[in-house]
Amino acid sequence: MKRVNQNDLPWIERTSPKGKYRKFRRNLSRALAPRKAGPELPGPVPFEVELMRLPAGAANFPYHSHSAEWECYLIVSGSGTMRAGRRRSKLRAGDCVMCQPGEAHQIVNDGEGDLLYYVIANNAACDVWHYPDSDKWGFPFTNGDSVFFRKSAVDYFDGEE
Repeated sequence: MKRVNQNDLPWIERTSPKGKYRKFRRNLSRALAPRKAGPELPGPVPFEVELMRLPAGAANFPYHSHSAEWECYLIVSGSGTMRAGRRRSKLRAGDCVMCQPGEAHQIVNDGEGDLLYYVIANNAACDVWHYPDSDKWGFPFTNGDSVFFRKSAVDYFDGEE
């Protein structure tokens, strides 16, 4: 058994250069990985669990989809809006939302106070992200870095002969 208490974890802030995207997170699954939380795991953590806090007026991430990852959001307190596909749905405490691979999504805190929620994801072994608003793509590297790019059309045999 592995055990951590979320209240012992620091809030890690991440903000975009202009502040449109701003969130604080407590990554429970990452905290469970080290040996001090219990016996060593036989491999990578099989799912991600994070407690997220969005200040009023902030969005969690740019509107995006995953090629392989499922994400489940459980709203603890506050209110906001989930943008998924062409729909926008109001969020409130107690709501649980599941986003499947290929479904673009984003949470915006359009409420008065902080929006607090858990995100639980299946931690897919290989995932690619698409950002429909900017037509950008991204993928993770094993060292924790990510690469972002825009694709351009080429002929199938381009560069092969």
